[in-house]
Amino acid sequence: MENFFIRAERVFTPIRKYAFIYTLLVAFAGLWFPRLGLTVLLVILSLVALSFFKGRYWCGNFCAHGSLFDSALFRWSRNIKIPEFFKSPIFAWLFLAYFSYNIGTGLIRVSDLWGTPIFYDRLGFIFVRSYLMVTIVGGTLALITSPRTWCNFCPMGMMQKGSYWLGKTLGVTKKFDQKITVANQDMCHTCGKCSRVCPMQLTPYVDFSDENQIDDSNCIRCSTCVENCPAGVLTLSTAAEAKEIHDKTSVEGYEERKHIITTISAIKELNTDVKEFTFSFKIPEIVSYQPGQFILVRIQEHPEMYRAFSISSYNKNSQSLSVTVKRVPKGYGSDILFDTFKEGDVIHLEGPMGHELVVDKSQEKVLLVAGGIGITPFIPIVEDLINDPQNVKDIALIYGVNKEEEFIYRDLFEKFEQKSSKFTFTPVVAFDDQWKGEKGFVTDVLSQMNLNDSKLYMCGPKPMTDATLRSLEKSDYHRENIYYESA
Repeated sequence: MENFFIRAERVFTPIRKYAFIYTLLVAFAGLWFPRLGLTVLLVILSLVALSFFKGRYWCGNFCAHGSLFDSALFRWSRNIKIPEFFKSPIFAWLFLAYFSYNIGTGLIRVSDLWGTPIFYDRLGFIFVRSYLMVTIVGGTLALITSPRTWCNFCPMGMMQKGSYWLGKTLGVTKKFDQKITVANQDMCHTCGKCSRVCPMQLTPYVDFSDENQIDDSNCIRCSTCVENCPAGVLTLSTAAEAKEIHDKTSVEGYEERKHIITTISAIKELNTDVKEFTFSFKIPEIVSYQPGQFILVRIQEHPEMYRAFSISSYNKNSQSLSVTVKRVPKGYGSDILFDTFKEGDVIHLEGPMGHELVVDKSQEKVLLVAGGIGITPFIPIVEDLINDPQNVKDIALIYGVNKEEEFIYRDLFEKFEQKSSKFTFTPVVAFDDQWKGEKGFVTDVLSQMNLNDSKLYMCGPKPMTDATLRSLEKSDYHRENIYYESA
C-alpha cells in the first residue's frame, strides 16, 4: 500500500533510543571479548520473567535489538508491508526450533569444557554469535522491508508469548498487564493511523475487545499508537484502569453517531490543492448535526478506514453536508479523495461527532481563530451565530495563512461581515509582501486584542494551535476558556 505506513516517532525514552549500543557491543566487541555474551543470559531471564506478567512489554520498551531497528535503522528502512511469510506462526515456531537446536547443541559442546579456563569464553561466544546473527539478519530485513520484521518471528518474542500464555493461564496477568486501551469505542475515528504507525503492523482500531483493549499477543506495548492517535483516546492501561477510564470518559458530542450512506452530489475545486465535497444523505435521509461538529468519510473498505473532516456547511435541511479537503503531499487519505472520488459515487459516513468547537451560546463574546484548512468548521459556526438572536453579541474571526492565495471562503466571511454588525473578520498573512492587509501570525493579532470575557475556539495546523496556546499562557487569559482542534 503506497504511502500507507508512516514514519512516526517510535523512540520515547533514553533506553529505547540508546539500548542498541548494547547489541553492537555484544555482537561485535564480543568477537574479541566473548564473555560479554554471558550478559545475554540475564537479558533472557529478565524478558521471560517480565512477559509472565506483561506480555511482550520488553520488546517495545527495553529490547536492545528493538532499539537498533527503531532508533538506528528506521530512517533508512523502506518501511513497507511486512511479507506475510514472516508473520506466519508456523514459520515462527520452525525458526524457534532451529534457533533452539543451534543454542542447545552449542551448550552441549561447551559443557565438555566445564572447569577449564576457556569454558566461560566459549559459553559467552554462543550468545555473541546469536546476537551477531540477529543484528545482521534482523538489520537487513529492517532495511529492505520494515524495521520490526524480525520481531514477528523472533525466538525471544516467542519465548515471551509462551511465558505470557502461562501467566494468563494462572491468572496473574490481569492485575499487571498493560494493554492498548480505547477510552470509548464511539470516540474512535476509525482512521487507521494506529495501524499505519504500529511497528508490528497490527490493526488496533478494528480489534478492540468488549473491555476496550487489544488482546493481540503480538502487541509489544510500545505506545506508538497512543502517541499518534489523532483522537487522543488511546492509553496503555491495565484492565482495572481501562474500566475506570471508560466509566469516567464523557461521550458528549458522540451520542448521535450513526452510519450514513450518501452519494456525492457535488465536488467543487476551491484552489489547486483544496476541494469541497458535498454528500447527500440516502440512508437515513435526515441527519441533524451541530455547527462545529465533524464527520468521518470512508476512504477504503478493506481494511475499513475513515478520515475525519470538519463539517463546512450549515445545517439548513439536514439532508446533506459538505467537507473541505486539502491535498497533503503523499497524503494517503487526501490522495484517495482527490484521485478516486467522483460525483455520483456512493460513500459511507460515520457521525456526526465532536463537541470541542460547538459554541457555548450563553457567552456574549466569542473569538474564533483559524489557520489554513482549519477555517472550514467556522463557516456553519459563524452563520449560525449571526442568525442567532440570543446572547452572543460580539463574534470575531481571525484567519491566518502563509500566502494570500491560500485563503479559502474569504469572500463568504466578508459577506458575513457586511451582513451582520456583530461579526468582524480579520484575515492575516504571514509571508507575502504583496498583501495589503494585516501581516504576521494570528498570535500577533491576538496580542493586540482585549480577550476579557470572551471564549476562544480555535482550529488549524498543530504548530499554529501550539504557538497560540503558548502565547495565551503568557497572558492572563484562562485556559478553561479555550476550545480547540488541530486541523
